[in-house]
Amino acid sequence: MKKNNSKLNKPVIKSSRKPSTKNNKVRDLKADEANKSSSQDSDLNINWYPGHMKKTKEQILENIKLVDVVLEIVDARAPYSTSNPDIDDMVKNLPKVVVLNKEDLADSNRTQQWIEYYKTKGHESAMINSLTGKGLNELLASLNNKSKDLYKKLESKGRRKRALRVMVVGIPNVGKSSIINRIVGKKSAQTGDRPGVTKGKQWVKLKGDLELLDTPGVLWPKIEDQSVAMKLAFLGSIKDQVMEIEEIAMELIKYLKEIKPQIFTERFDLDKDISDMEAIEIADFIAFKRGYILPGNQVDYFRLSSSLLMEFRAGKLGTITLETPKSI
Repeated sequence: MKKNNSKLNKPVIKSSRKPSTKNNKVRDLKADEANKSSSQDSDLNINWYPGHMKKTKEQILENIKLVDVVLEIVDARAPYSTSNPDIDDMVKNLPKVVVLNKEDLADSNRTQQWIEYYKTKGHESAMINSLTGKGLNELLASLNNKSKDLYKKLESKGRRKRALRVMVVGIPNVGKSSIINRIVGKKSAQTGDRPGVTKGKQWVKLKGDLELLDTPGVLWPKIEDQSVAMKLAFLGSIKDQVMEIEEIAMELIKYLKEIKPQIFTERFDLDKDISDMEAIEIADFIAFKRGYILPGNQVDYFRLSSSLLMEFRAGKLGTITLETPKSI
C-alpha cells in the first residue's frame, strides 16, 4: 500500500529537541531524514575510543602471558558486532570460550545458529543470562575441562598443579562484571548500564581451581563498518552522547522495520501499513500513540528516542537478534 499523507490527519510535526550546545539551533529531523539514503551513510563515522581503552589494550597485551584461557563476552543480539576484532590478535593461540550473554533478549533460533558457527571456527561457546544465572553451569563445566587440560600439561612437565587463570574480555556493556559476579556468587566487581564502568585490573580468586582477571571494556580504534557501529549504538556499547540520540533511534526503527516489522503493531499498536513509510513517519505515529507531544503539536523526538532505545535494550520489544552468521 502506498502511503497517503493526506490520510494521516495530523499537522506537520517539527523536532522539539532542545537547542544543541554545539550549534545553538534546533535540528529538523525530517530534513535530516530526507537528506539520507536508507543505507548506512558513510558520513555517520561513529567511533568512540577514549584514552582508557588504549590503556586497556596495553594491559591485555601485558597480562596475556599470565593466563591460560580467554573468556570473550559478546551480546547474543549481535555476536559479530560486539566482538572486538583485535581480541584474536591479542590472545594469539590461547584457547577461547565465547560467551553469548543476554541470551534471553535474543532470538533463540538465531542464537543456535551462532553456536553452530563458533563450532566451525573451533571455539567453544556458551549461552548465558547473567541476570538469572541460566547457562552458568554449562560455562563452569567448560572451564572445568580446561582446568583438567592444564593439569595434564603441568604434570607432563613435572610442575605443581595451580589454578586455571582466565582473562575476561569484551567491549563495553556486554555484561562482563555481571557474569563474574555470577561465577563468584557475590558482588565482586562494579557493574552498571553505562559503557566503560569497570576500571583498572581486577584479579578475582575463587575457591577451588579458578582465577579470573577482569578487564575494562575495550573497543577497537577505528570502526570501519558503520553498520557495526550503529548496532553498538543500539545496544549502548557506544555512549549515546557520541551522536544524536534521535539519529540512533531513527536508524533503529529502520532496522526493526526490516527484521521484525510486527513489533510496530504488537508493541506500539500502529494500525497502518508501514511498508512504504519512512522512519520519521513511523516515529510520528508512535509519538502520537504514546502522547509524546509538546505544545504546538511538536513531537518530542528526544523523549521518543530515549524511550525506544530503553525499551529495545531492556528487551521490551521482544526477542531480537540484529544479525546472523550468514549476514556478516
